[in-house]
Amino acid sequence: MESKVEAKKVDPQGRIILPADWRESEMGESREIYIIKEKGYLKIIPKRKVDLTEYFDKVDLNVGAIENWKEFEKRLYGMRSYARALGKFDLEKR
Repeated sequence: MESKVEAKKVDPQGRIILPADWRESEMGESREIYIIKEKGYLKIIPKRKVDLTEYFDKVDLNVGAIENWKEFEKRLYGMRSYARALGKFDLEKR
């Protein structure tokens, strides 16, 4: 959809009519939107349901093949100094 500017009137209760083509293409069956208030303007974003199953199995850590957990942590978190800098992982004690 290309960007367009449309002038709309606001009724006494503060309502506007969203363009029909935008409602059909962007909102689908949902009738909820997010309104983000910025200084001088509003952003209207359709609220959509996200199908999280789309992201399942995208990252394969090969957990079944882990024989040495310390080695796995080193590879997962990168350098030991980086892990220590985070203050969450002390790989020397594990």
